[in-house]
Amino acid sequence: MQTLTVALGERSYPIHIGSGLLPQAELVAAHLAQPRVAVVTNTTVAPLYLDRLSQALSAQGVEVLPIVLPDGEEYKDWQTLNLIFDELLKHRAERKTTLIALGGGVIGDMTGFAAASYLRGVPFIQIPTTLLAQVDSSVGGKTGINHPLGKNMIGAFYQPKVVLADTDTLKTLPPRELSAGLAEVIKYGLIWDAEFFAWLEAHMGALRALDPVAISHAIYRSCEIKAQVVAADERESGLRALLNLGHTFGHAIEAGMGYGNWLHGEAVGAGMVLAARVSRRMGLLGAQDAERAEALVARAGLPVEAPALGVDRYMAYMGVDKKVEAGRIRFVLLKGIGEAFVTGDVPPEVLAAVLPAGER
Repeated sequence: MQTLTVALGERSYPIHIGSGLLPQAELVAAHLAQPRVAVVTNTTVAPLYLDRLSQALSAQGVEVLPIVLPDGEEYKDWQTLNLIFDELLKHRAERKTTLIALGGGVIGDMTGFAAASYLRGVPFIQIPTTLLAQVDSSVGGKTGINHPLGKNMIGAFYQPKVVLADTDTLKTLPPRELSAGLAEVIKYGLIWDAEFFAWLEAHMGALRALDPVAISHAIYRSCEIKAQVVAADERESGLRALLNLGHTFGHAIEAGMGYGNWLHGEAVGAGMVLAARVSRRMGLLGAQDAERAEALVARAGLPVEAPALGVDRYMAYMGVDKKVEAGRIRFVLLKGIGEAFVTGDVPPEVLAAVLPAGER
């Protein structure tokens, strides 16, 4: 097991990464305010891991309330969030009852938002079971739900007590979901670490084959970068915005195509390619680096061509984005591999040239 820390003063917390961690309930029990938890999961993950976790916790003397939600990005909404509250209230969950998110990014985001809101704040723990959640969404305290007009527009910053990333859970991940997680891994190389990006180029085959040494290193380095960024800028007032490379385009793709049709990581992959093309067209990014970025996204099994929503629809969806400031859409662009920045100065003609035209 490898452990690193998200350094946020009194709210600092560990991230444990390794094989066979799920049955090690003492890693969870050490962070409980009372021996009672609600485990929030979904219909896909529950048959795989809910009993294993529940039995391990029960052996530690912890009472477990299971809450099983429907699976899919399309259920990341108020109605499904209320299902969590219904169960918590029905079973009289208290302020010291910890919520445990067992699942991917949707479950983690919704459970965290429920924890931030229920009784004005109860503890929660992240046990991510997808690569995307292990390297990105489980770390940093961003929680929330989608709105039909925009992704993740309703939520709260709320940090977990601990993150437990058991790499064994990735063995049941469909290849499409694994590729979606690799999008976020590639992102860290593009925005922060050229050496890590080069390592990904050399080891993409091993990562897609779930080589245990390669996958553990990718998760650890991704979490290490994110922990560093979050510690410096928890509420995204500056530096943390770099973590949104590809996301402004990607969120527009998700909303425009209907939540759940494109996986988040697929939309981010195509979005990073669009960001690289914008950067290239603006003379910021060299042709070779732009080609390397696109090639690695493709090798990860991700789409490199965004859907033909049309420029007007893209602009409308991107206008409803958390990074909009004074009415201006802000983009994360690249000056090189490992060097990103945020700007609101992207000429409309550049966007019009890069964004796919609408279907005729």
